[in-house]
Amino acid sequence: MTCYDRRDLGLLLLRLGTGGVLAAHGAQKLFGWFGGGGIEGTGQFMESIGYAPGRTSATLAGVAEAGGGTLLALGLATPAAGAAAAGAMAGASAVHAPNGFFNQEGGFEYAASLGLTAAGLAVTGPGRLSLDHALGHTADRTWMLPAAFAAIGAGTAVMLGARNRRLRKIREGEQEALFE
Repeated sequence: MTCYDRRDLGLLLLRLGTGGVLAAHGAQKLFGWFGGGGIEGTGQFMESIGYAPGRTSATLAGVAEAGGGTLLALGLATPAAGAAAAGAMAGASAVHAPNGFFNQEGGFEYAASLGLTAAGLAVTGPGRLSLDHALGHTADRTWMLPAAFAAIGAGTAVMLGARNRRLRKIREGEQEALFE
């Protein structure tokens, strides 16, 4: 291997694997592929776990996963792609957190692993076996990393805050119903 080193190959494998899994999860939400619920079914599920409006939440999560995953796999706009995927996985982790850490108990282990890997790829960069590299890093500038994480972090915080307020109101309503 003259032109590419182990790091480039390793980043390619991480991008393809993580990006492919994220893209498949997003396709479940957006199109109902791979046994997913599509926008309608996923939207209903999102409403049931506190994300409202459900269709909008399903669309945002699906686009972040499918779009972020596809872009990660291609190594294109890597800072934005990794940040978007990490934000979506932060939302998924919040849903699973009450079940503990391990995935076998419904915990957040899997979502956190995907999110951290996506974030790590955004920070590390895509390597030389990527579209970003082939295009001269026009969509992978140094300033894009903090900008992408700031924007996605703010959006994720707003969504999680709204979800937490909804869930708190639901719990308070259930408690009041018990005492009636």
